[in-house]
Amino acid sequence: MIRSACLALAALLPIPLQAQTGAPVSHCIAIAQALPGASLVHRAAYSDPVPDYSVRLRYLTHSAYLIQSAGGVSAVTDYPGYLGSAAFLPDIVTMNHAHGTHFTAHPDPAIPHVLRGWSETFGQPADHLRQVGDMLVRNVSTDIRAGGGVEENGNSIFIFEVEGLCIGHLGHLHHEPNDAQYAAIGRLDVVMVPVDGGMTLDTDSMVRVVERLRSSLVLPMHWFSGASLQAFLERVSDSFAISRPGLSEVTLSLRDLPARPTILVLEPRTLSDPD
Repeated sequence: MIRSACLALAALLPIPLQAQTGAPVSHCIAIAQALPGASLVHRAAYSDPVPDYSVRLRYLTHSAYLIQSAGGVSAVTDYPGYLGSAAFLPDIVTMNHAHGTHFTAHPDPAIPHVLRGWSETFGQPADHLRQVGDMLVRNVSTDIRAGGGVEENGNSIFIFEVEGLCIGHLGHLHHEPNDAQYAAIGRLDVVMVPVDGGMTLDTDSMVRVVERLRSSLVLPMHWFSGASLQAFLERVSDSFAISRPGLSEVTLSLRDLPARPTILVLEPRTLSDPD
């Protein structure tokens, strides 16, 4: 009886099944544990090597972030086709098609891994689980508003697992995730959150999302004015520490995560040479 129950439970767990099939294994779909806090931000440049056991994040524009690993892998979220004047080509780009500023129909063919947040089959979920060097990228599909209706699975929350960190990008999120989606997301140590106040989620709904995710570090994005950003910061100030250091980049590791959940406002800055 006990053996039957254990087998039934094992069938529901994604990690052992991934291991059996040889697919990459997510370590973020697990119970979040308390992590020690240390210093938070370090000045860096995108062209510098990333320190061991660390990840570098740079806010480029709109909802595009550059994620760089110590192993030399680079990914750009919601890739709009333009990163600045620098001669830089990422290894991975993720895209969502809620608006043209979140994707390009013509990504550079030299980019090795182009991950679209929607499926070629309308309404079906995209399904990504890609290991590139020391970075694992996967997605959780959500719906978007489209033409007065809803396009099921038109957006993806992308999760980047690297150096023990679970880094999430909510994309053009139009609804609060349901319980199954939260379970599929798993632990997010760092999350990039649209705070436009209504083009994605309204401020109150987005606050509920970040409070439920309870990530150690929240990076606002997709803010078109100081007003929408300020409204979001005011709503979360009781639950989160607020930091606005005037930087575009942050380099962090598991040991650098703050003891108190923190909103870190980075300033958008595209890439240029020299930096």
